[in-house]
Amino acid sequence: MVTVRNHDIPALRQLDVAHHLPAQSSYGLQVELGGSRIITHAKGSTVYDGDGHAILDGMAGLWCVNVGYGRPELVEVAARQMEELPYYNTFFRTATVPPIELAARIAGLLGGNLQHVFFNNSGSESNDTVFRLVRTYWTMKGQPQRSIFISRHNAYHGSTVASASLGGMDYMHVQGGLPIPGIEHVMQPYHFGEAFGEDPHAFAARAADAIEQRILGVGPENVAAFIGEPVQGAGGVIIPPPGYWKKVEAICRKYGILLVSDEVICGFGRLGEWFGFQHYGISPDIVSMAKGLSSGYLPISATGVSHEIVETLRASGEDFVHGYTYSGHPVSAAVALRNIQIIEDEGLVERTREDTGPYLAQALQRLAAHPLVGEARSLGLIGAVEIVAEKGTNRRHGKGGQAGPIVRDACIARGLMVRAIRDSIVMSPPLVITHAEIDRIVDTIAAALDASAGALAALD
Repeated sequence: MVTVRNHDIPALRQLDVAHHLPAQSSYGLQVELGGSRIITHAKGSTVYDGDGHAILDGMAGLWCVNVGYGRPELVEVAARQMEELPYYNTFFRTATVPPIELAARIAGLLGGNLQHVFFNNSGSESNDTVFRLVRTYWTMKGQPQRSIFISRHNAYHGSTVASASLGGMDYMHVQGGLPIPGIEHVMQPYHFGEAFGEDPHAFAARAADAIEQRILGVGPENVAAFIGEPVQGAGGVIIPPPGYWKKVEAICRKYGILLVSDEVICGFGRLGEWFGFQHYGISPDIVSMAKGLSSGYLPISATGVSHEIVETLRASGEDFVHGYTYSGHPVSAAVALRNIQIIEDEGLVERTREDTGPYLAQALQRLAAHPLVGEARSLGLIGAVEIVAEKGTNRRHGKGGQAGPIVRDACIARGLMVRAIRDSIVMSPPLVITHAEIDRIVDTIAAALDASAGALAALD
């Protein structure tokens, strides 16, 4: 039994406002609200705040706590590794035991030619590594002009300068003068939002063709890679139409362009396979991953790299002058190894694919008849509910983008943590979620929609 410490929550909120700058937040609103909601402890799929509220975590933290909270096995392995060797770097031609073992474990899960792994500390850093690795590879291949990345509007690939530029979030680009040169963005495969009523197969072809047309527009000889999330997470759980990814892969192969699968959210069981690219039956050249790698228990990310790319770097004889102080941190790697073992031992990937994923999809369809719901979609244990002003259309309330936060706040007030992305509610619960908890997620969203009807109508 874990003893929960007593905290002076009012004092902590004052310190929060006075000194702490939370991620991706309005600091003015932080002051206005008198500080953040302070989460003090958690167990299973539930988190608890300092005011005594139990909140079902429909977001698995930030898309990451796949094995749930309160896992003593992960605490024990971290403590054991700290006692043995708390830290050493991977510079100076040195390595420690856990990252070597973890790299081999990840290579086995990736399969095929993806047999090499570079460690970072976050999904953003993993995609920074992608950026530098791809450009370095083409330079070493004698084609330095191949420097352009193709990405998608509304994609999220991180918050560093390079990764935020790879992403297609306009509101991020306006801060800091992004994107940096050499990145092209094309349409996203968002059927509900951008192709309402269009045949899904025709839309898949159109969305893939947008990539090919941009490649031709900038010159195939100048394009280094295409990067995409199997399912766009922070973009609003954008599940591509059938056939899209196979078409994208074929385009990349046609023009000799590297294919990068950003698995930061989709990896480690979220879609019912170890990686999202496996669900779609494609073979990327590079895979970025984080979040579920350690279930968020410690910061760690990885970049899986094909043998052909690594052989090119090896043949050059040059250093790949890239890396971080904490690349392959032994404690983080040890925890990630044990986390993967838990996922495997408990069959969480298979359970997501065969049991809880289908159950979530079925449960979400109870919302389909709700007058405020335009679409309820999911794949594995990631899903979204689209909020509309007129049933049978994709018309939004007011100017658009305001409905999600209203319904989200109503959900949180009823003990469910979900995320608002524009006019949708998205969810990504722990892979240990139960049927009863899935029912509670859906029932709470339904109640929150009912409670929000007046506020939504006032937007129109």
